[in-house]
Amino acid sequence: MEVLSVPTKSSLGNLLRATTILPINDLKGVKCSTYAEGEQQLRCKLAALYRVVDLCGWTHGIYNHISVRVDTSDQPQFLLNPFGLMYHEITASSLVNVNLNGDIVDQGTSMFGVNKAGFTLHSAIHEARSDIKCVIHLHTPAATAVSAMKCGLLPLSQESMLLGNISYHEYHGIFVDENEKEILAKNLGPTNKIIILHNHGVAVCGETIEEAFHLTFNFMAACEAQVRSTSVGLKNIVLPSNDAQAQAYNVGNKGAVSIDSSGFGWKCGELEFEAIMRAMDSVGYRTGYDYKLLPIARQEK
Repeated sequence: MEVLSVPTKSSLGNLLRATTILPINDLKGVKCSTYAEGEQQLRCKLAALYRVVDLCGWTHGIYNHISVRVDTSDQPQFLLNPFGLMYHEITASSLVNVNLNGDIVDQGTSMFGVNKAGFTLHSAIHEARSDIKCVIHLHTPAATAVSAMKCGLLPLSQESMLLGNISYHEYHGIFVDENEKEILAKNLGPTNKIIILHNHGVAVCGETIEEAFHLTFNFMAACEAQVRSTSVGLKNIVLPSNDAQAQAYNVGNKGAVSIDSSGFGWKCGELEFEAIMRAMDSVGYRTGYDYKLLPIARQEK
């Protein structure tokens, strides 16, 4: 008798994902002109980021959330995923615009609202830190495992050394209590961009969407390395010197610099993110990304 295997969580997205790619940039019509300045591009970039996270295998069904701040003349607002859509279903037009009071400013094109815990977490950070543009909250198995370790994230890989100082927040249950927002903001502090949520996962922040993804990519790699390394026992792990850690951080966060640089001032994560967007556009995702530099084939002499 044939036995059907049960799909793992990591394969669930691939199992359910439609074979036809749903375009990311689906903004059209008169409504687009009502968006605040720059919001159309932010919607495309954020929706594209949701798809990248999905392709990386970091999703958790309809849960977890990524936000991007939309500054207006009235008060800060941020875009968040509609609670009910899978990450591969999210498009630029479907994102929900919500203000810091929890009022829906723009429902988007779906009928879904926003996750209560997601709003509480993201509003806490956006309200406390005006320098933060993007917040990525995930709890992959590796990130959750590290979040439960008493030692915290160790500087045992180059990826972990690129992250800078890490903040930590004690688990108080599902994040729906308004009183916890002040505690989380205090624990994050005025400058740190990553806060590990004990027994829960992580919230990674960035001054741009590109920086937030750059830090998230390295954080996930660092967690995978730590989970595998700690199986040999902490006493058998070699940690680099403080000077080496500082050097890695300073070099790794200046933005991409090549020997034959053509003068483009790449900010942290920009070059890497553009490469991912090109790869997605080449297979039909239609990201709507505003490229800083497109490759031009070198002419043969």
